[in-house]
Amino acid sequence: MPRKIRQLIRDLEDAGFLNRGGRGSHRNYEHPKGRRVTVSGQLGADAQPYQEREVKRAIEDVSK
Repeated sequence: MPRKIRQLIRDLEDAGFLNRGGRGSHRNYEHPKGRRVTVSGQLGADAQPYQEREVKRAIEDVSK
């Protein structure tokens, strides 16, 4: 079962990413170490596999 967009956002925020705004359903998150991620979609929508991979990689990059 795919995760929801709100779960991906929660994971990013727990890892220290800050919401830098966006346009429409796009949200731009940036970590103080410089890593950026864009998450698109409504909060209750299912996340696409590429979005889950991108968020996972971003969190792994900043936790090194």
